[in-house]
Amino acid sequence: MSETKQFRVTVRNHPGAVAEIARTMANAKINILALLGTSQGSVGIVQFVAEDSARAKKALDAAKISYEEMPAEQLELPNKAGALADYLEKLAAKSVSLNSIYTTADQDGTAVTAVYSVEAEGAATAAKAAAGPTGR
Repeated sequence: MSETKQFRVTVRNHPGAVAEIARTMANAKINILALLGTSQGSVGIVQFVAEDSARAKKALDAAKISYEEMPAEQLELPNKAGALADYLEKLAAKSVSLNSIYTTADQDGTAVTAVYSVEAEGAATAAKAAAGPTGR
């Protein structure tokens, strides 16, 4: 498990809203490692992890895209039934409340990367303690 930075951008829900963020990162030659986009009505939320958070901040600032930067945890799990459930149950047992979570499988399908943020700062410590042998 590793600590990372997650960016959260609130957008007007319209065609191209996510593309604008992706293009901003691409133009700055910054790889997006994970991304989650959701919408409700006319508003959307885009959360993403960039390969280089310092450069991502500069690119977002230069493009005048408003964002929040928040700590998140990035974790690799085996890509097998129950691995995510086992880990999430460990977090729940430590009273860790998630703000967000999204996952993606690696290219060869053997592992899953999960990115999550937690409710309270103290919960991050509990999340690390919950990592145990499930993570790789």
